[in-house]
Amino acid sequence: MTVLSIIRDCLDALLHPSARYDALTRARHRAFMAPRLVGSLAVFAAFPVYLVLRGAPSAIEVAAFAWLIAPILLSWFLSRTGRYEGAHVLSSLALAGLIMAIASTTGGIESFAAIWLVVVPLEAALSASRRVAAFASLLALSCVGLLILVSQLGWLPAGELGAPDRGLMMAFGVASATFYAAGLAFGAESLARTSVALLSREEERYRLLARNMSDVISRHQRNGAVQFISQAAEAMLGVPVVQLHGHGLFDRVHVADRPAYLTALSDAARGDVRSVEFRLRREPVGSERGLVDFVWVEMRCRPLDGDQRREATSELEVVAVMRDVTDRKLSEQALDQARSAAEAADAAKTRFLATMSHELRTPLNAIIGFSEMIAQEQALMLGAAQRKEYAELINASGQHLLSVVNGILDMSKMESGNFEIASEPFAPRASLMHCCNLLALKARENGIDLITDAPQDLPEMTGDPRAFKQIVLNLVANAVKFTERGGQVTVSAAASASQLTLRISDTGVGIAPDDLKRIGAPFFQCGKTYQRRHEGTGLGLSIVKSLVALHLGDLTVQSKLGEGTAVTVKLPLVYTPPQAKTSDKPSDKKPAESKIATLNPVLRHEVQDQPALVKKSA
Repeated sequence: MTVLSIIRDCLDALLHPSARYDALTRARHRAFMAPRLVGSLAVFAAFPVYLVLRGAPSAIEVAAFAWLIAPILLSWFLSRTGRYEGAHVLSSLALAGLIMAIASTTGGIESFAAIWLVVVPLEAALSASRRVAAFASLLALSCVGLLILVSQLGWLPAGELGAPDRGLMMAFGVASATFYAAGLAFGAESLARTSVALLSREEERYRLLARNMSDVISRHQRNGAVQFISQAAEAMLGVPVVQLHGHGLFDRVHVADRPAYLTALSDAARGDVRSVEFRLRREPVGSERGLVDFVWVEMRCRPLDGDQRREATSELEVVAVMRDVTDRKLSEQALDQARSAAEAADAAKTRFLATMSHELRTPLNAIIGFSEMIAQEQALMLGAAQRKEYAELINASGQHLLSVVNGILDMSKMESGNFEIASEPFAPRASLMHCCNLLALKARENGIDLITDAPQDLPEMTGDPRAFKQIVLNLVANAVKFTERGGQVTVSAAASASQLTLRISDTGVGIAPDDLKRIGAPFFQCGKTYQRRHEGTGLGLSIVKSLVALHLGDLTVQSKLGEGTAVTVKLPLVYTPPQAKTSDKPSDKKPAESKIATLNPVLRHEVQDQPALVKKSA
């Protein structure tokens, strides 16, 4: 351990607690205390030697020596209070008082000590305070004026030194003041060097912090131009930082988000703290999210320097912190989609309850009413023909109820994955003709032409014949139901090498584009519930869609409001059940993906290109 380190440790022990945690403040307090303690100790050491050489000192000499040990008291004051500016003020007063005491006994303004008044404001400059420097300057000027005044008034004692001695003492005064000023200059240089070193160290610390932060730190002009941006931008956007300087970052902001981006920077330049979310384009190469073109970024920006806002000519700058919030945005979108799905499910449940209350109440009322009439046939004097008619109505109502309940049960089985396909060979043409014959009477009653176009050479196919008939019956029944009197329903079939294509088209009311997107959802019915003119539960097309998906087929619906609808079903000629993967762990079993039917509204030019048989069924 060196002597300097020991002295420094001793000085640090004397520092006020408020100065121990800031390096620059600690250096200033140490620079104030060290020369004063050393000077005072030197005066103590020189005083015995002075007594030996000089003899008994005079009262003024004793006062001067007593004044020279005042710096110890100043150091004690700074050590106890930590008031740096107050200590410099007291030091200026002590130095000015010592100079005045010596000058008043050695010639006044012509004294060799008067030159030391120049040192008073120089010493106060080390305080780095304008108030202390101004006070010291005024104090020195006041002392000069006072010495001139008392010299002119003749209030000073006559000088005892001759001209040679006076010149020698003047040279001593100038030299000693110069040496002291040089010491002050070296002290100021040492403090400046310490300040620069601390500033560089602090800048390096902040630069290291900015370089290793996951958030991006940037400095902008008011127009959005980037003057500095941290290295974290490379990981976020996949491009070098150099390409983001100037307007490089602005060029990567999504066009729709640029007004909000510039507005936030402009508001921050006026002194407000702003937060904005926008999208930034990034390079997909090496990206963790693969081919994502844009990332969502949250930016908080504020003015770099509050004092600059008061200067009209200064260039306003903004510091911003950007954070990647893409994951949060994706979560919010997923929550919105889940909320929309829940709201749609709740609306579907409401529609289902409203529809089912109508679908079940009507046949139940008929069953109860006609059964009560049969039970009271003696009182009502019913004939055999009336009883037969009532029994047929009860049977028809019961069959309708059974079909509704079967539809609900089938839909529940399909959604739960418990609906089993009984695959066997069958003739699709015979099944198709049978279904059309069943609905021919209803079509004639409604004044609708039902046209069947099924080639005689349709090949045999392997699948579930019951499900095939249900598909055809539901589609043809829907076409007949929603076609006005005088319209036409066409059922056609064609076979290729591996699949059977069914097309059921009509010239009915059609489907609106908004409703077309939701066709096939359970219990969904086009139009408003209170505007419906046709009965039904909304399960027909949903069951068809599920049965086609279970057969690994494809369903496409094309429609235009007021012109008709065309439904195309493509089924494989040979249905092969998907093989379930076996695994020891239940969590490893994954259900086979179901094929979702594509529902596309047809364009007008596509409608005109359809054959004449179904040209209105787009």
